[in-house]
Amino acid sequence: MRGLLTLALTVLSAAIGGTLQYGYNISIINSATSHIQKFVNQTCWDRWAVVLEPSHVMLIWTLIVTIYTLGGLVGALLAGPLSIRFGRKGALLLNNCFLFLSALLALTSRAAGSFEMIVLARLLVGVNAGVSMNVQPMYFGESAPKELRGAVAFSSAIFTALGIMLGQVVGLTELLGSEARWPYLLASNALPGLAQLLALPWFPESPRYLLIDRGDEEACGRALRRLRGERFSHQEMEEILQEQAAASGLRARTLRELLADRALRPQLRVAMAASSAMMLCGNDSIYFYASYIFQEAGIPASAIQYVIIGTGACELTAAVVCNLLIERVGRRPLLMGGYALMAAWALVFTLALSLQGKVAGMPYLSMACVFCYILSFGMGPAGVTGVLPAEIFDQMARPAAYMVAGSLMWLNLGLVGMAFPFIVAGLGQFCFLPFCGVCVLACLYLGLTLPETKGRTVAEITGEFQRRRKEERRENGESEQERLQLEPTSNGTAAVPQSH
Repeated sequence: MRGLLTLALTVLSAAIGGTLQYGYNISIINSATSHIQKFVNQTCWDRWAVVLEPSHVMLIWTLIVTIYTLGGLVGALLAGPLSIRFGRKGALLLNNCFLFLSALLALTSRAAGSFEMIVLARLLVGVNAGVSMNVQPMYFGESAPKELRGAVAFSSAIFTALGIMLGQVVGLTELLGSEARWPYLLASNALPGLAQLLALPWFPESPRYLLIDRGDEEACGRALRRLRGERFSHQEMEEILQEQAAASGLRARTLRELLADRALRPQLRVAMAASSAMMLCGNDSIYFYASYIFQEAGIPASAIQYVIIGTGACELTAAVVCNLLIERVGRRPLLMGGYALMAAWALVFTLALSLQGKVAGMPYLSMACVFCYILSFGMGPAGVTGVLPAEIFDQMARPAAYMVAGSLMWLNLGLVGMAFPFIVAGLGQFCFLPFCGVCVLACLYLGLTLPETKGRTVAEITGEFQRRRKEERRENGESEQERLQLEPTSNGTAAVPQSH
């Protein structure tokens, strides 16, 4: 019981300044929209006595919103080197530097009369989110026992959803969402970061990192004993030692080396498809559409901000339920089921939008679709996607794999954010059909290529990918010489010599 308590507190300490920040910073910016736009206009008047056209204000506002995804991309690329150089826990602690600088810029932007400081603040907080979204699942996946690995790693999605809902609550006009208090709203993300900075140093580093990357068997044993308590098993220590032996003489892979390794391409394709589909499925877009749907349903404008909190509560509820199911149901069924349900609800949503104004009750059906779409996303894709790279890549390839997955996630998030207004303008009530197509393709592709990873070691999962790859080569009539050229090493990866 003591070991489980230590593991739970480790998860809480890491996530409160990690993925919780990602969800929190997405939602608080929506609450401050009108206030920041007014501030941009006022700043330009004070400087140059110019009143901006609405289109120019919207352009600056779009920059403030989308610069977050650029920062996330930079953070995703930094996550691998930081996690190798400073460790998983060390990278999360160091990551707070970006957060505190961002909070300082946001807090002083109005006094300085500079909307450019808000742009820079959003860039820095994006870097913070990009690092934490990659390092935190890696830290969890390497610290949890394999029978709890999925549930612990999935907690990243719970804290993301909690961050979204918390940001929606804090952004209420009665709290920090008023015109007088919006700088404090943007700077409030420093409080969870401070809590992490005070709490996380008391908990152990990833045992696998300590042994495989640092070669410190004694520190690994201490970390395992703290995280497992009376459930400490010498068998788990032996498994890590075997993984270390397989990686002997190797160093952590660079991004280029990972992309060039044919033996790992099946795993890489799965990780790339899952991370891309998570952002291209339109879940974040439906949050932006929610205000319009609720307004059409007849909900008073003053009450919409309270109803929108329900969307965050939906994703949080779904993530908690999925966390309880993931070790029973498995990763593959949750991913496939989540995308299949999202595709179905996208079709119903399209039908409801098409019949709106013609058939009574359609606004309420649209409102139900918003909640069901978010619930379906939270039940699978939201959490399982972050678990996969930790489970299907070994210690040497894992940081680079998270760099690839994280980069694609942020690139696609920015793409959808920029393209969605044009999709709505061009397709009208059919705007969610492209997202439906993404969900169908994701369901089919992951169903065909992803083996179940529940309760299996990295070596077993890698062996399953190798078996499938050999069968594909046989079916394609590949020669024995080609097979030998592409044959991976015993630990499922091509050897990377140790640099001296």
